[in-house]
Amino acid sequence: MSLDPELIKILACPEDKKDLIYVTEEQVLYNPRLQKAYDIRNGIPVLLISESRKISDDVHQRYIQL
Repeated sequence: MSLDPELIKILACPEDKKDLIYVTEEQVLYNPRLQKAYDIRNGIPVLLISESRKISDDVHQRYIQL
């Protein structure tokens, strides 16, 4: 399930309040500044800081090249 592009435009990271990158292959919203990913479960972005995942440098490079 893909997120609506209009929704992606208005979503922001709950931690730094800046834009997120939608990584469709992984179904996550990604903050490259903090290297944190937020899962999308059943089409719903889970934008809770406590639920975010720290992303490794290798995965970070892959995400920003998409």
